[in-house]
Amino acid sequence: MAFCVDDLRKQFPNNRMDGVMRQQLETSMLRELEKLLSTAKGAEREISEKDFEGFKELFHRFLDVKGPSVDWAKINRPPEDSIQPYDRIQGRGLPDSVADSLNRLVVLKLNGGLGTSMGCKGPKSLISVRNENTFLDLTVQQIEHLNKTYNTSVPLVLMNSFNTDEDTKKILQKYTHHRVKIHTFNQSRYPRINKESLLPVATDMEMTGDTRDVWYPPGHGDIYASFYNSGLLDQLIAEGKEYIFVSNIDNLGATVDLHILHHLMSQPNGKRCEFVMEVTDKTRADVKGGTLIQYEGKLRLLEIAQVPKANVDEFKSVTKFKIFNTNNLWISLPAIKRLQDQNAIDMEIIVNPKTVDGGLNVIQLETAVGAAIKSFDNALGINVPRSRFLPVKTTSDLLLVMSNLYSLHAGSLTMSKREFPITPHVKLGSSFTKVQEYLTRFESIPDMLELDHLTVSGDVTFGKHVSLKGTVIIIANHGDRIDIPAKAVLENKIVSGNLRILDH
Repeated sequence: MAFCVDDLRKQFPNNRMDGVMRQQLETSMLRELEKLLSTAKGAEREISEKDFEGFKELFHRFLDVKGPSVDWAKINRPPEDSIQPYDRIQGRGLPDSVADSLNRLVVLKLNGGLGTSMGCKGPKSLISVRNENTFLDLTVQQIEHLNKTYNTSVPLVLMNSFNTDEDTKKILQKYTHHRVKIHTFNQSRYPRINKESLLPVATDMEMTGDTRDVWYPPGHGDIYASFYNSGLLDQLIAEGKEYIFVSNIDNLGATVDLHILHHLMSQPNGKRCEFVMEVTDKTRADVKGGTLIQYEGKLRLLEIAQVPKANVDEFKSVTKFKIFNTNNLWISLPAIKRLQDQNAIDMEIIVNPKTVDGGLNVIQLETAVGAAIKSFDNALGINVPRSRFLPVKTTSDLLLVMSNLYSLHAGSLTMSKREFPITPHVKLGSSFTKVQEYLTRFESIPDMLELDHLTVSGDVTFGKHVSLKGTVIIIANHGDRIDIPAKAVLENKIVSGNLRILDH
């Protein structure tokens, strides 16, 4: 878990780093970065120099922080009109032609993550999530459907990392004949920092298997600088594009919403909104999610990593902070260019501790894309339905989206009609963590339309056409195995012990 700069600073006398020490560390860091650059050649050196400029600035700010990034006493709830209910946006209706608005839109997916948390190698976007379709397949289908339906040219942009770029580019060849123009750019490559010396772990710019873990992609807040440095931002503005819709590629609810797009495009010129953050109502499962606050006259994203320890419980309260950030963002392209030109995008630093192979403790300095909201003019939150937040982070999430709780049309998932408007709570045990093992445990995905809660622990398998209803808890103790037979109907049942269904 990430922690804030304030925590790290405690190792320094008087809870602050003196100017001399700061200067020495910064000088040492610059010297080490120059050594690293001297091992790069040609185009790689040019790219790395741009990356390192961003890293130097982040490191300088990291050393310079003198106290907590927020003063808890100054935090206020956002003014009512700064977070609009989606119903109000939707109530405005749509114009006769939405094509004009769509032709000024770009869809950008954050595609830097690997599928390691689900036991997969390679980009997470290439994991099959529904009917053999990957996250990337579904995204392409959604945009192609828009372009065909409205005769438009909405492009897809993928922000890759050095972890995902090569594999993603290979796969993109399969979309050559789809009606979607696809661009890619890479987020920066920053050196991991030794936690003790505060110097880079890397000794050269090599990116072999052995040395990959001394580098890291610095969080999705890097989107602004990398997009700008790639030249793609200027290219899209020159093509008449005005807004970018940014979201995580694993959020299957993050589809282009025509009502939000129309709201952005139809505002009076003098009050053009430069940044929209989609938020949704918190549940008990979302208490750690970042929230919007009013701070020093500006709308601002408050992440749990910035909260003083004494106020964490208050931050997690669903009564005080009722909404959280979905990371679905609509951002003005000319505004990104203006702020990048002025070096005026301000994002709090997230210090993320890691342990690399060999047990070395390192830190990586990151930023979050939504934290830039305070740098943009007329920023707005829109409180959207929960259906626009459907992330697949675990196999428990995967089970939900693969089931009959959702129907699939043109790459978009729609929740099936059921008695309760929210999804069931599903908790699969460690035997289901890896996608490949998870898939072997289901002969077919159970009927879950009437399910409220499912907990599965231990060595459990499901036969074909199983139906789960109400609250179902299945626990196989260590050394035991439970096989749920084909066509079984489990309704408000607890199953434990040992249940083997033998073939005869």
